[in-house]
Amino acid sequence: MERSLVLLKPDCVQRRLMGRVLARFEDKGLNVIAMKMLQVTPDLAKQHYAEHVEKPFYPGLEAFITASPIVALVVEGLEVIRVVREILGATSGLKAAAGTIRGDYSSSRQMNLVHASDGPEAAAREIALYFKPEEVFGYEPCLTPWLKASDE
Repeated sequence: MERSLVLLKPDCVQRRLMGRVLARFEDKGLNVIAMKMLQVTPDLAKQHYAEHVEKPFYPGLEAFITASPIVALVVEGLEVIRVVREILGATSGLKAAAGTIRGDYSSSRQMNLVHASDGPEAAAREIALYFKPEEVFGYEPCLTPWLKASDE
């Protein structure tokens, strides 16, 4: 099983799309094993987006991510990093395919509703930024046998 951090960004929270977005992951059979609402501080934003801090667009990114509460999730499942990113669609809502979260609900590059880890190393680093180990609850849903074969 693989894990990914997912952030429901300020635009997702303000537009009241949290339930619809969360339902997409659950409908796919992914397991939400941690979830909380929080306000991203400038310090946390700098840690999360460390590779972008020196770039000219960073001040706008920080202003956006700290403007309103977010909901942070840890999602678990087979190939979850790839699967979640496909559910989200292209970064720009203008380029995202219909049927994806961004394709259905976003028409912006920055106001794109959701962040998801882009690889296993990023997932581990990002999960540790938002959750203490005791806040993550790995469990086996009783419907798992109906979602995947026993050898998957």
